[in-house]
Amino acid sequence: MEIGSKLKNARSEKGITQEQAAELLGVSRQTISNWENNKSYPDIISVIKMSDIYSISLDHLLKEDKSMNQTYQEFLEESTNTVKAKRNLGKIILLSTYFIVWEVAMLIFWHTTSSMTPELDIIFRRILLPFLLLVLTVTVAKNDYWGKGNWFCVIGAAITFLTVPYTEYVQEMDMVTFTFIFPNFMYMVVGIIVSVCGIIVGNFWRKKSSAK
Repeated sequence: MEIGSKLKNARSEKGITQEQAAELLGVSRQTISNWENNKSYPDIISVIKMSDIYSISLDHLLKEDKSMNQTYQEFLEESTNTVKAKRNLGKIILLSTYFIVWEVAMLIFWHTTSSMTPELDIIFRRILLPFLLLVLTVTVAKNDYWGKGNWFCVIGAAITFLTVPYTEYVQEMDMVTFTFIFPNFMYMVVGIIVSVCGIIVGNFWRKKSSAK
């Protein structure tokens, strides 16, 4: 028996209409109909929800027997691989964006001697890097990318912020005063604070979403 027939039988035995099932699952009635007629397949989360709503075991819904079509198992495997691929792609994009901006900041603060330094300091050191670090750590913790390893982001933040030097050029009359501080321990503290806050917010967000 195919997954669609099992879902239809379980719903009927429970005395639930397609409209009621759709409302409980947060999908359209047509989606329920398509699932039950094997025109499309439900994701594993929806199957878990239906097992609770219909009071039927997952083992019964997903158990493979000789007469069961293998298409749904293949669909689940493909969906799982797709989710993993998207998750990994998200990690790569997020980390790449942060490190690209960090590298640009390094180039600017190590080699720039123009009067634009104060403006660049505001853009990169005070806005872009802290903002991207916050987004990075919140996203990592919210999606629990590396479990307890999420906290290693704090170490990464400390290192990357430590290596961005503080440079300042002040011109008074005919004199130019140049200040260069490296390693930048004050900025490292900023990175640690931002990353810790990001992970705390991300963890809270994930737990709140799971509790719904």
